[in-house]
Amino acid sequence: MAIAAVAVCVLGSAPLATAAVHEAPRQAKPAAANKQRSPGSDKSFAVYVGKNLTENKHTFLGGFGHEPSSHWVDIVAHRKHPAGSTIQVGATDKADMPGKLTRIPQAPETARYISSDYSEFVGFPAPLTNGGLNEYGVAARDVWSDSRSELVDQTPKDQTGPNYSDLSRIAMERAHSAREAAQIVGSQIDKYGYTTYGGNSHLFADANEGWVLIEYSGGKGLWAAQRLGPDDVHVSYPGYLGEFPPDWQHNPNFMASPNFFSYAQERGWWQPGTPFDPQQVYGTPFPGKPVAVGKPADPQDPSPYRNPPSLEAEFRKLKPVRLQDVMRIVRDPRWSDDRSGYGQVAELDDSVPDKDLSKLWLATTAAVTAPYIPIYIGTQSVPPEYRQHRYLTHGASEEYLDPQFAEQEATESATQTYKRLMYATCARPQKYLGEVTKALEGYEAQILRDQGDVEQKAREQFSSGDAAGARATLTEASTGWATDGLKLGDYLLDKELAEDKAEGGIHKPKVTVPEGETMNPESSDMSLRSEETARDRMNCDLGGGWADGGTLARKGHYGDPADVPDYRGSEGNWWPYALTGVGGLLLGGIAVWLVRRRVSRS
Repeated sequence: MAIAAVAVCVLGSAPLATAAVHEAPRQAKPAAANKQRSPGSDKSFAVYVGKNLTENKHTFLGGFGHEPSSHWVDIVAHRKHPAGSTIQVGATDKADMPGKLTRIPQAPETARYISSDYSEFVGFPAPLTNGGLNEYGVAARDVWSDSRSELVDQTPKDQTGPNYSDLSRIAMERAHSAREAAQIVGSQIDKYGYTTYGGNSHLFADANEGWVLIEYSGGKGLWAAQRLGPDDVHVSYPGYLGEFPPDWQHNPNFMASPNFFSYAQERGWWQPGTPFDPQQVYGTPFPGKPVAVGKPADPQDPSPYRNPPSLEAEFRKLKPVRLQDVMRIVRDPRWSDDRSGYGQVAELDDSVPDKDLSKLWLATTAAVTAPYIPIYIGTQSVPPEYRQHRYLTHGASEEYLDPQFAEQEATESATQTYKRLMYATCARPQKYLGEVTKALEGYEAQILRDQGDVEQKAREQFSSGDAAGARATLTEASTGWATDGLKLGDYLLDKELAEDKAEGGIHKPKVTVPEGETMNPESSDMSLRSEETARDRMNCDLGGGWADGGTLARKGHYGDPADVPDYRGSEGNWWPYALTGVGGLLLGGIAVWLVRRRVSRS
């Protein structure tokens, strides 16, 4: 690990104690009012694939959030709450679109769920979440969806009500189905209002259907939701809705706030008798141009690939879709990059006999350089390396560490390790991307090969009444896969840095040092300089999304366990070290004999 230890400084990763510098341009979400942001700024991604399009007839929901902050894995327990319990919701006056924190009632009982939590979105209290998977088989993704400028401008400066993360968390805590998740979020807005950062969306799914829900800026409680069926593919990039029918109130495939149509009519944005397209009425145009399936995006497009219908057509071509296809969609380096905080894929199957066996495949940071680890609902804990660390955590430069967290912080941060691997790989993607992808997919193939035995053992334990033993089996499996995945990440990172060193060392930054300053370029501010580079972010995109021509071109090649390098080293190959030890003893014995012989002669 000696090689890996130096990579934080040399690869452009943010120092542990300085993540809070330059808050405004490093927001986790795209503030619609922040006009200086480029069209390629931070955006989240989600994809829903209905069960009739998949090989095993399971529904899939995948995606990630874009947040330049600390990320970690959390498994939240099923809990009962005393009568009168409340939760804090909203935002502070520090947010780009300021608000007030308030408290609203908590449910009497909340579900167990798995989440990727994160530490930073200015003005929004941490920990934050974009969804995950709960014990009732409901999965959620949270994705940006900008509201039209008039709604952004009219949003009250003292707005109150749940924010995007509050609503994601509430849905995970309370929903027994995707439909109920949409109903719960809508009812929360109707009752308490909504704290916006410029507009947002949610994509909910269970084994039978999905729901996409949009929350609009403006302080008027505007929201709407649309059902996704078993034959649908839906991409939120941004989140959007299709055309709403005039009688939507009587159509079980649609939901909305009571004023959804009337407010648009009052503002003159829609006239009765004309089609009602929510994207056109309340939203903004898609940032990307349409792209034909199998063709690269227009190089002049400032937001390539950000046209959801084009991506839906591309992903529909993967039919019949497999789990690995959705993993590759989320991993695709066209969007899985430095802004991708994690990767998630939920495979939703209502035939699972024990809800503890439901699982979320989770990459702790951008899946382009991190393996997916299956975490079961029944998993009781995650390795400390995957828990919260101060890396990229807001406020870390303002105070020292609480001693209660000392041992947790002393462990390796999985988020940081995989992020460093991304920096090393994407600095030279032509050389490293193919090798890393092959190793990660091979490791995931190993997990898929072995998980059947794990799940069978757990099912037998549940059937015999040994629930505690079954959960211990699931915990051991998930934590073991996570631990070995981190070892593989360390191996790949050390290998790349060693090769870089052998080939002349790492690249030095070509930044301009201000006149009169004596600092070296390596000591300059490490924040993104879009105006000084052709790359608007750190990414591994080679032009077509993959080194071998795109997600579609890789259909059918799902990874081979034999492709995983010997990342364990001496753990698996003891004999070279044994021979070395024996050789050392022989040489030592010979040296002692020679010394004694010399002494006796003298």
